[in-house]
Amino acid sequence: MRVDKFLKLSRLIKRRTVGKSACEAGRIVVNGKEVKPGYQVKIGDVITLRFGGREEQVEVLSLPEHVLKNEADQMYRIIGENPQ
Repeated sequence: MRVDKFLKLSRLIKRRTVGKSACEAGRIVVNGKEVKPGYQVKIGDVITLRFGGREEQVEVLSLPEHVLKNEADQMYRIIGENPQ
């Protein structure tokens, strides 16, 4: 699954276009590397999001094609949050 689509389905980012823009701006890092929006996320990957002076790390737990709003938080596990 593309990283921009994962961010949207997991509700970490509201819209896929915002996820795409974040990737292009270098704000999304997977396993220590900046990625493009088309990067294929795998279970076990660690995604770091940098937004508005904060940094959040999540581990990918599942990659369903469709997910309900109340089940979105089961797609990932928060590893760490660092306000900057």
